[in-house]
Amino acid sequence: MIRRVAFNLFAWGIVLAVAFPLFWMLVTSVKPQFELFRRPPTFLPETWTLEHYIRLIQDTPFLTYFKNSIILSTATTLVVVAISTLGAYSLVRFKYRGRESLAFLVLFTYLLPSVVLIIPLYLMLVSMGLSNTIFSLVIAYTTFALPYALWLLRSFMAGIPEDLESAALVDGASRMGAFVDVILPQLLPGIISTALFTFILSWNEYLYALVLVNSDSARPLTTGVMNMLVSSFNIEWSLLMAASVMMSVPLIIVFAFLQSYLTRGFGAGGVKG
Repeated sequence: MIRRVAFNLFAWGIVLAVAFPLFWMLVTSVKPQFELFRRPPTFLPETWTLEHYIRLIQDTPFLTYFKNSIILSTATTLVVVAISTLGAYSLVRFKYRGRESLAFLVLFTYLLPSVVLIIPLYLMLVSMGLSNTIFSLVIAYTTFALPYALWLLRSFMAGIPEDLESAALVDGASRMGAFVDVILPQLLPGIISTALFTFILSWNEYLYALVLVNSDSARPLTTGVMNMLVSSFNIEWSLLMAASVMMSVPLIIVFAFLQSYLTRGFGAGGVKG
């Protein structure tokens, strides 16, 4: 009994330690400007206000950055999931020389520090005339998200019984038909997990966006908000907290929506209709 109480207290302590910065960010975003630097600080605002959100939307290019991040993260997720799904299927189901070496080479590229690839990527994108565009960031984000996504889906693919696909082929299905009707339903939890990981990684990425894009029309939220609200002489704390809250909302929505689908797909496609 004592151990259980101690464990529960420890668990709740961890939860509170993690959640408190998020709570403080939300509370700060709805405090009037004069309350931000009051000593001692107030735990809850005496006057609640949405003025910081209104200023953020009306007086700054925040919505442009928000749109860019949505387009960038969604496009990167679609590209990475499509390529990694087919790549994982190839690495698990097909027999060819150098297959394992190729798999470990892909993993090795994920282990490389991101900064190592920035200069080669920048030079390549400039030579192709794609620099300073959202498309250039999609290419860059794919380079570091794809290796991990491929290995993640490879482990999911290896857990799918090959007999299910063999039975579909014996029944007259084509290779692509068996892949779509049998493999994909079984792989759905892995695909959703990979998509969630890729979306969050793309949404939060800062280094590539900082180096590869310097135009407001193509900046995502990470670099746009920092460039807009943080300088050497001043930090707009109220707007920064409001922007941080709004930046967190899509991730919360995406995770909450996809979480309900994570367990779906197990056993689907394994029953012959």
